[in-house]
Amino acid sequence: MTLIASISGVRGTIGGKPGEGLTPIDIVNFASAYASMLLAQGKKPKVVIGRDARISGEMVSQLVASTLNGMGINVIDLGLSTTPTVEVAVPRLEAGGGIILTASHNPKQWNALKLLNEKGEFISSEEGNELLSMIKNGKFSFADVDHLGSTVSDNTWIDKHIDLILEHDLVDVKAIKKQKYKVAIDCVNSTGGLALPRLLERLGVDEIIELYTEPTGHFPHNPEPLPEHLSDLSAAVRKNDADLGITVDPDVDRLVFVNEDGTFFGEEYTLVAIADYVLQNRKGNTVSNLSSTQALKDVTEKHGGQYTASAVGEVNVVTEMKATNAVIGGEGNGGIIVPELHYGRDALIGTALFLSFMAKTGKRPSQIRAKYPSYFISKNKITLEPGMDVDHILEQVKEKYNKFEINDADGVKIIFDGEWVHLRKSNTEPIIRIYSESSSETTAQNLAQKLMADIRGIIKD
Repeated sequence: MTLIASISGVRGTIGGKPGEGLTPIDIVNFASAYASMLLAQGKKPKVVIGRDARISGEMVSQLVASTLNGMGINVIDLGLSTTPTVEVAVPRLEAGGGIILTASHNPKQWNALKLLNEKGEFISSEEGNELLSMIKNGKFSFADVDHLGSTVSDNTWIDKHIDLILEHDLVDVKAIKKQKYKVAIDCVNSTGGLALPRLLERLGVDEIIELYTEPTGHFPHNPEPLPEHLSDLSAAVRKNDADLGITVDPDVDRLVFVNEDGTFFGEEYTLVAIADYVLQNRKGNTVSNLSSTQALKDVTEKHGGQYTASAVGEVNVVTEMKATNAVIGGEGNGGIIVPELHYGRDALIGTALFLSFMAKTGKRPSQIRAKYPSYFISKNKITLEPGMDVDHILEQVKEKYNKFEINDADGVKIIFDGEWVHLRKSNTEPIIRIYSESSSETTAQNLAQKLMADIRGIIKD
């Protein structure tokens, strides 16, 4: 059993003992602390909740809603929904906050409470620390019988979310309809199966080949949208001569494409391509995190914009986007953030923009991908012994490579000529993650191995 409490919420495996897994007691404690924080901040006593299709989702949702009611907070329950849909709904419903019940790409035994502020954005690190302190103290004050909250259901928000996407001026429904596209989709039997087919129909896609669109929560394969998990989608694209394959994770905030020949577009290049389309129509800046491909920097500078790298984590990307007035941003895991709609990763707006890009250029996915430089990212990690001083290790690495450009906003990123290595400690495991990128796959791997050897040498000393 696993339970991980962090500044953005709590996630864990369902069952077990309190404090060791995500049990009803842990769920109630976190929901109570979140409610207490909102009330202490003077926020409106109204919270929007929504969930992905996990088997445990209904149980978790009922616990959360009842706990919030017990704190005197009214709940608007969107039911089966998506992460970006909840984010869109919170400010438009004038709520004090929101809770998304999803463990993203984790397997079915996991669930989580992801916490939003009144803007529909993830709570800040300061708020997260405040919440963790409240949980530790356990000092919650529940409402008396005359001041209990209530819960109402509202299942209209996926369609409202799609309405907002279709209103975006860079989404060209007319051009998409004209192309009579055939698109294959894999929604991993979660809520993407409710949202993605509706979106594609309204965009004018001519034929949709559906894989795993029943929101049962029984994931047919590992739900993380990586190439090794998408063989069925790739085969469906080839078998049906589809123009594009699309997959999303269980809560629909990550977006990955399959080319018309069944090859993979590359999750790192989802953001690159959509940013290219946006920047052709909007002059401005971009942001991604320090572990994302430098191809976004190349594309941004080609269009005359400024690229900025943020610390890893969506809340950090959003903060940097606001600071630099970025017109597009996100993360290299297929996360697209379009601030004109909302400051959150959104696979649905990403889908609409990419299909518009295809339709207006007349290019197939593989032709779009071929426009961009091919970089290779090698992802590795070193497991540490308990008690090791990770900060000291990273300082030693900085000293060793002090002749090169270094970004230490989140761990240590060493920038060489045309390639980089990023070292950062995990917040949940005793490991150092090592990401490296180069135009050569061999060079990327060799860079990672070189830094891993350096770290082992520091540890031995």
